[in-house]
Amino acid sequence: MGSPVSLRDDFDAAALRLLARRTRDADQGRRLLALAAIYDGGSRGDAARIGSVGLQTVRDWVLRFNAAGPDCLVDGKAPGQTPKLNEAQREALVRIVESGPIPAVHGVVRWRLIDLAQWVWDEFGISIAKQTLSRELRAMGFRKLSARPRHHAQDEHAIEAFKKSSPPSWRTSRGARPRAQG
Repeated sequence: MGSPVSLRDDFDAAALRLLARRTRDADQGRRLLALAAIYDGGSRGDAARIGSVGLQTVRDWVLRFNAAGPDCLVDGKAPGQTPKLNEAQREALVRIVESGPIPAVHGVVRWRLIDLAQWVWDEFGISIAKQTLSRELRAMGFRKLSARPRHHAQDEHAIEAFKKSSPPSWRTSRGARPRAQG
């Protein structure tokens, strides 16, 4: 077996325990305590038991700690999936949404998510789900707005005549009498 990777000289067990006590990240504190056990002369197996991990993970912590100090023992946020649309494609999407559809060209009179997804496929060859496209549009500042449907033969004068007026909200009933205080 090879010799274990040695730890940095600019820290000691007391300094790591102090950092572990002050940190708000539980995982970083656990890692710092495991490395403090190594500084105290404990075995890597002891450090693995303290950290509840395997020997390979302790070796990875030692390498990370030696490279960048205690701050590198904090788990970073995972990068996530790469976006489907790049910046130029997003700008083209913004232009097409703001200009609106041309019925003769696009075959629709208003943009729906499914129509925009089809446009993205036709323009860029990228298959994108409606939910993903909705999320992209919301991130660009667009909101889903749709007009309230209205019948083409609707008579506005008839609507006004049909509306009922509400009785006043506070009125006493005929049978109600004041109650005696007692």
